[in-house]
Amino acid sequence: MASKVELVVEVKSPADKLWTALRDSTELFPKIFPEQYKSIETVEGDGKSAGTVRLLKYTEGVPMVTFAKEKVEVADDEKKVVSYSVVDGELVNFYKNFRVTLQVTPKGGGEDGAGAVVSWAMDFDKASEQVPDPDVIKETAAKTFHDLDDYLLKN
Repeated sequence: MASKVELVVEVKSPADKLWTALRDSTELFPKIFPEQYKSIETVEGDGKSAGTVRLLKYTEGVPMVTFAKEKVEVADDEKKVVSYSVVDGELVNFYKNFRVTLQVTPKGGGEDGAGAVVSWAMDFDKASEQVPDPDVIKETAAKTFHDLDDYLLKN
């Protein structure tokens, strides 16, 4: 049965700056979040457009997963929307489908200095009723957006 979890996070960074950082997460996230990511590498495609496949390797501190392969389904820089599905890794044992979509929009009607809003949604199908809801992933996403915002405000 398909389920959906949504999250909205407000940040102080301008939408364009946040979007650029998210699009550069392959290089940026292992540097900013070494407690989470050992590495992120592009294994197919150009690293940004639809069809790209990335391999994320997690540190021992991350629960349930050691790696994930994700395939970019949608990448729209104009609308600041990206969507990807997990195609390999431990998550595919727990969830038949696992797709994340996020969009960054300027806060305050497009004023660039007013900050941004990240709308994040996770669609998933549990492989069985015993599989827990992926709450830890939602919590990690929220923390990541706040920590990324803190990093961008300082750099």
